[in-house]
Amino acid sequence: MIKKFKKHIEQTFSNLNEKKIIVACSGGLDSVLLAHLLKNLGFAFCLAHCNFRLRGEESDGDAAFVENLATQLEVPFYQEIFDTKAFAKDEKLSTQMAARALRYHWFESLRNEIGHDVIATGHHADDVLETVLINLSRGTGIRGLTGITEQNDTLIRPLLPFSRDEVLKFAKKSEFFWREDSSNATSNYLRNELRHHVIPAYKNASKNVLKGVKNTITHLQATEQLVEDYMVLLYNLLVIETDDGYEINLIKLGDLPNQGAVLYELLSPFGFTAWNDIKTLATAQSGKQVFSETHRLLKDRTKLILTTRGTSEHISEEIVINKNESQIVEPLPLTLLPTDKIGYVDSSVIYVDEGLLIYPLIVRRWREGDTFKPFGLKGNKKISKFFKDEKVSLAAKEKSWLLCSGENIVWVIGMRADDRYKVTDKTTQILKITTHQ
Repeated sequence: MIKKFKKHIEQTFSNLNEKKIIVACSGGLDSVLLAHLLKNLGFAFCLAHCNFRLRGEESDGDAAFVENLATQLEVPFYQEIFDTKAFAKDEKLSTQMAARALRYHWFESLRNEIGHDVIATGHHADDVLETVLINLSRGTGIRGLTGITEQNDTLIRPLLPFSRDEVLKFAKKSEFFWREDSSNATSNYLRNELRHHVIPAYKNASKNVLKGVKNTITHLQATEQLVEDYMVLLYNLLVIETDDGYEINLIKLGDLPNQGAVLYELLSPFGFTAWNDIKTLATAQSGKQVFSETHRLLKDRTKLILTTRGTSEHISEEIVINKNESQIVEPLPLTLLPTDKIGYVDSSVIYVDEGLLIYPLIVRRWREGDTFKPFGLKGNKKISKFFKDEKVSLAAKEKSWLLCSGENIVWVIGMRADDRYKVTDKTTQILKITTHQ
């Protein structure tokens, strides 16, 4: 196995001998064997152990074992002790998911702290099969069927070509010692149920199952890459990046086959799972929304607007601007400066007759029923109708602010001033109001 392992390292991790490695060592068979193999081939590494304090004295015994192993191999040892159950409760995670999050976060922090290059875990071919079966039972997409990768950024898995039987046989032959995690002997978790009952039966029924799964995964990885290349083309066709997020063109999407699959590929990185709702959203009326934990997807006419949750939340507070106050910063920057003439006017600058203003001025969100007299028009218009006529998106509406004098609207900020406050030949005091949105 040493020769096979060495050949695999040379082919897959050609410059690993130049790197410093953190071996994630639980004290179990796989990680202990990995440590011995790396030592045998002269690699520079340390052992890092997570004590999750989930099995009392047994957990402490695992930590002591790994520390002794580090002494035996003459490599540095690092340990972190976690209050896993408290973390799981605070973050609303299962114990397994909490331990996983804590483990990988600490490994990466340790890597940066001690200046090592990569983190090596003892995952082997049986782990790949377990992961594929678990993901398959959860209704995964193609990514979930590509198993465990041999390298992911700074994380490497040098034992993936080897089966658990190979690992166990070599460890026994070499008379290595390791610790057995008592929780692995139970069938309380799906992974253990697969490990103890399903996979052994699967192997008996198909002698080359691991080899077949490996070949299938290779084909799926190639297919995944093909999909990613295709999605780059579709992204450029369908998606526009905005200051607040992204817009997906539904008209162009409608011309494509497999629209649901395209939306899945575009939106799954943002945590969406309610795919039936998202498919319905594409044909729903404007204003309908779907949420993930981190993002919001909003239907607006011929597009879907994707924003981070919280960036477009409706804010009802009012900001007061007193007389002689020349600037505010929140909720948006405004400057108010007296002037003796009218200069260049655009969407960010208006000039008003200050003598008509009632202080304090108010900056607030628009409300249903708000009306104003748009500059240059004769009659009044509802703000909602103005937005519709100007084809203002729903997301932009939510971000809109009004500058008000008493009960009247002076400016739909950044869009249109009110005609009632325009400068005339009777004006004696001109106020220049500028926004920097």
